[in-house]
Amino acid sequence: MSNEKTYPMTEAGKRKLEEELEYLITEKRKEVVERIKVARSFGDLSENSEYDSAKEDQAFVEGRISTLESMIRNAVIINEDEADNGTVSLGKTVTFVEIVNGKDSDFEETYTIVGSAEADPLEGLISNDSPIAKSLLGNKIGATVKVQTPGGEMDVRILNIK
Repeated sequence: MSNEKTYPMTEAGKRKLEEELEYLITEKRKEVVERIKVARSFGDLSENSEYDSAKEDQAFVEGRISTLESMIRNAVIINEDEADNGTVSLGKTVTFVEIVNGKDSDFEETYTIVGSAEADPLEGLISNDSPIAKSLLGNKIGATVKVQTPGGEMDVRILNIK
């Protein structure tokens, strides 16, 4: 039995990782190899910053390829259709408001809870390991939930789950 970490993700998240892997293998890897070849032509490698930079890029690209291959190989696809629509779970989009002085604020926040492999907070995708997601998971519409944040504790009310 394998002890490798599993990566919960949506089908779209897995496709995105596969596309990134394809790009790194077919395009980026070739670009870096070409940069190394050009830098070698400059002569003495001991003081060749272009060569050092290209080798660092190569190490990064190869590391990312290895990471992506592992994530894709160990992906556990979230079946959004099987989840209870009334409960916050992985793959669900949740809208909530912060409760300030006993009243709902006017500012609604909406996030989709995904596995850490496809989290992108700027795109509204938060990891199931994040403090907000951990607090919201398992709760229903209308629930008031305490969320631990780096700035302290806050109360939120769940308005919608899709």
